[in-house]
Amino acid sequence: MMSGAESRRVQNRLLRSLLVVAGVSLPIVSHAIEIQPTPEHIQATVERGRAAAAQGVSPDQLHTWFGSHEDLAPRGFIMTKLGSLLVMANHLSLRALSPTEQDIEQVMANGNLLVNVVLYGDRVNFAADSYVVLEQAGRTVKPASVRFDARGDRTSVWPQQPAYRAKVIAQFPYADIDPRAKTTLSVFPSSGGQVSFELDFAHIE
Repeated sequence: MMSGAESRRVQNRLLRSLLVVAGVSLPIVSHAIEIQPTPEHIQATVERGRAAAAQGVSPDQLHTWFGSHEDLAPRGFIMTKLGSLLVMANHLSLRALSPTEQDIEQVMANGNLLVNVVLYGDRVNFAADSYVVLEQAGRTVKPASVRFDARGDRTSVWPQQPAYRAKVIAQFPYADIDPRAKTTLSVFPSSGGQVSFELDFAHIE
C-alpha cells in the first residue's frame, strides 16, 4: 500500500504525462463553466487547491458564492466540475493527501451542475417542497433533482425573524445549460414567494 507521499508522486507523474500528451505550456484561463475540463485545467485546479491549503485557506472559502454577504440573508454557491476538484484538492492537501486518478475521474464524470442555496424563513418547515429553476435568454432550465431541509435550523436571532435557516440543493444537467450565459436562478419555497439571484456563467469555472 502506497504512502501519502508516494501517492502524490504517482498522481503528479500521471498529470504531467497528460499535459505532455496535450502539448500544454501556457497557463489556462477559463472564460466559462468548463463542462469537459482538459488535462491542463485539471492540473491547474489541483495546484490551486494545494496552494490554497498551504496558505491555510479552508475548503468553504473556495466555493463560488453568490447572493448577499450579510448575515441572515439568502446566499448560496455553485459547484462545477473544476470547483468540486478545487475544493477536494484543498481538503485533501490539508490532510497531506492528493486526489487520486479515480477521484478525478469521478468528479469529471458528474453530469450535473450543483447549486446550494441557503434561505431564511419564519417557520421551521418553510423550505419543504421548494423548487428551483434557471432562466437563460428566456429559456427555463429545470433541475434533475432538488433536495431541501424539511426542518430548518434556528438562527442566531430566534425567536425573532428570520427565525429559521434551511438549505435547498438542486442539480442541473450540463447538457441543458449554456455554460456562458447570464442566468437567473430562482428558488420557490413552498411557503410562497420567490428568491432570485443573477449569475454570469461566463465568469464561473
